Amino acid sequence: APTPAMDEVTFKSDTVLSDVHLYTPNHRHLMVRLNGMGQPVFLSQFKLLWNQDSQTDSGAEGGRHGMGPAEQTSASGPGSTRPPLGSGCSSDATSQEGVGARLDEDGDLDVERRPRAASDAEPAEPPRDKVHPTILTQEEDDPLADEARESSPQDVIRIEHTMATPLEDVGKQVWRGALLLADYILFQRDLFQGRTVLELGAGTGLASIIAATVARTVYCTDVGADLLAMCQRNIALNGHLTAAGGGVVKVKELDWLKDDLCTDPEVPFSWSQEDVSDLYSHTTILLAAEVFYDDDLTDALFRTLSRLVHKLENACTAILSVEKRLNFTLRHLDVTCEAYDHFRSWLQRLERLAGGRLRFAVEPVEASFPQLLVYERIQQLELWKIFVEPV
Repeated sequence: APTPAMDEVTFKSDTVLSDVHLYTPNHRHLMVRLNGMGQPVFLSQFKLLWNQDSQTDSGAEGGRHGMGPAEQTSASGPGSTRPPLGSGCSSDATSQEGVGARLDEDGDLDVERRPRAASDAEPAEPPRDKVHPTILTQEEDDPLADEARESSPQDVIRIEHTMATPLEDVGKQVWRGALLLADYILFQRDLFQGRTVLELGAGTGLASIIAATVARTVYCTDVGADLLAMCQRNIALNGHLTAAGGGVVKVKELDWLKDDLCTDPEVPFSWSQEDVSDLYSHTTILLAAEVFYDDDLTDALFRTLSRLVHKLENACTAILSVEKRLNFTLRHLDVTCEAYDHFRSWLQRLERLAGGRLRFAVEPVEASFPQLLVYERIQQLELWKIFVEPV
């Protein structure tokens, strides 16, 4: 069978697509390579709104500033922006209703529709560009790099990611929960200043990179050599951000299904004894974003979290980002949030723990802090804090 063209993204029954890119045209995302799994890898820019006072009143109710990456250019060409999904934009007929809508003789709204004939030589509107990823070779210059230099390198985070993967590879995509967590880090810079941070299930490494703009050391962890190599590449792409704050990001493998850290020097992204010692001696903040979509993974994450905090020498805070996803289930014949409910049950279980040497206190974080990255902050996005301290 012939090999499909590189610009033909194939969707199968088990394909999962991140909402960050679902409504964003592809032609500003640069396809730079195929990863070790043969999946197309794209390069996107995310705009950092460091100094925009207008963002100070964003939040779950009103913080919808975009559909995804900073390149929210519509398929009709540069310079035109798309409104966020559900942002309240009206159709022409609806917007004219207040100034005298056209009604037919029965009182129904009369909307003119003109079918486009194949023989139309001059269509009324300019044709829409066909949306395709831009494909680069390793030798070609990167137009996004030129754009970043023209604006300000400190205002852009560049992330390599996939767009559509099977469920087991969703860590290679960018998810809104990581952007919400990154927003919180930027808002609470003093909390992270000079700290040692551990991110569990870091995916593309976006939150770890943002944390390294203020933290001393960030351990960016996940599992799988292909995914960790993507993390390493993204850290290199954003050295201009981490260097400014003096932070160091170390990409390491941390498998939630194993009790111990891998210290075999022959294994890629293994831990040195010095890193293990530093992790347990200095870590005070743990992060996790969008890793609570599967009950088994949620169980593994919380068991790993509990195992780690019992080994840390200092009291610590875990900051967790989750999206409350609604799904219709045949078992209940109703719309439920089973993955989210399972996550909440773990929070309650931690609070009820007694008799151990650690105390767990859980509290939600109000998502009313400023939005400093361009994405759609929906009401279903939540942040939770777990404070862990000796009894």
